[in-house]
Amino acid sequence: MTTTTAKDGLDEEELRRRARALLAAWEPGRTEPLEFLRARFDAGLAWVHFPEGLGGLGAPRAAQAVVDAELTAAGAPDNDPRRIGIGLGMAAPTILRYGAEEQKSRFLRPLWTGEEVWCQLFSEPGAGSDLAGLRTRAVRDGDEWVVDGQKVWTSSAHNARWAILIARTDPDVPKHRGITYFVCDMTDPGVEVRPLRQITGEAEFNEVFLSGVRIPDAHRLGEIGDGWRVAQTTLMNERVAIGGQSLPREGGMMGPVAAAWRERPELRTPELHDRLMRLWVDAEVARLTAERVRQQLVSGAPGPEGSGLKLAFARLNQQISGLEVELLGEDGLRYSDWTMVRPRSVDFYGRDAGYRYLRAKGNSIEGGTSEILRNIVAERVLGLPSEPRTDKDAAWKDLPR
Repeated sequence: MTTTTAKDGLDEEELRRRARALLAAWEPGRTEPLEFLRARFDAGLAWVHFPEGLGGLGAPRAAQAVVDAELTAAGAPDNDPRRIGIGLGMAAPTILRYGAEEQKSRFLRPLWTGEEVWCQLFSEPGAGSDLAGLRTRAVRDGDEWVVDGQKVWTSSAHNARWAILIARTDPDVPKHRGITYFVCDMTDPGVEVRPLRQITGEAEFNEVFLSGVRIPDAHRLGEIGDGWRVAQTTLMNERVAIGGQSLPREGGMMGPVAAAWRERPELRTPELHDRLMRLWVDAEVARLTAERVRQQLVSGAPGPEGSGLKLAFARLNQQISGLEVELLGEDGLRYSDWTMVRPRSVDFYGRDAGYRYLRAKGNSIEGGTSEILRNIVAERVLGLPSEPRTDKDAAWKDLPR
């Protein structure tokens, strides 16, 4: 009996039939990758849980695995999800939920095919953990908004065509209520991107200066002043995208450590064995929990549970990479390539043990600091009392800075 995975008449066999029809019409190996990806989007097989006409079929999210398996087995090209992860994991769900039909039609297809890379202009030098305290201003001028300010920690800004941006449009109301959400063209006059060099030697993120940047009101997502609510969709999806990655057993950071343990018995000690087994179990628990959260997404947008996943992701990556350096002894101190490069994508696990150890230090900051995520888990998952907040009802302009 065939399992029904989608709306009426769209079961697993029908999904496979559609995937095979795509492969027959656009044979991999004889079709340019971009042409294939465009055809896949138009066939509704890009993200099947999206609506028809926007790369999907209105099917449950879980049905995507059926399509992916069929296309992967045939050697179909993918859209290099690591390179466009911000677009896929953060911009697209926000555009789908809050965008006008014209915005969805304009942005989603080239976002998914990788023709247009996206970045995220949220954090500021004085508003990182307290994101709602941001200072970047957007002032209405007819059918446009004039934006001035500075953003920081912007991954892939040097590659991006578009950015999701939040800015203050009303300083006379409390900080969470005077924010509006925009789509910013990174090629517009007044946008300046400067690299920020990391401890790894590379510069995968940047600071971005906005000087008189004019954004059409048609590029606003959501209502004026409702940007904080719109941004919550982005942030919740971001944390699932980072902490809820689909991994096989011993995937991610655990893979190289487990391989070293098996291949180099001379490195083993009882103490290291105990630490490895504890981390292996923790990593497996986190992996299975992430799978459950992804399954829950079938019924709607991610909730605060994504903050717990991202919190565990950061802790485990740092502890596992630290164990790997210790386990390898002198070899763990080697670092193969400390050069200034501006990579096309973010790589949590790449290169050697030294790279993984250094790169993992950023995991507890990006996508929400671990301190803030602990507050979210405590208040919204465990139901503990919230911290006192004396600035909730004061106008932003009156807050001390």
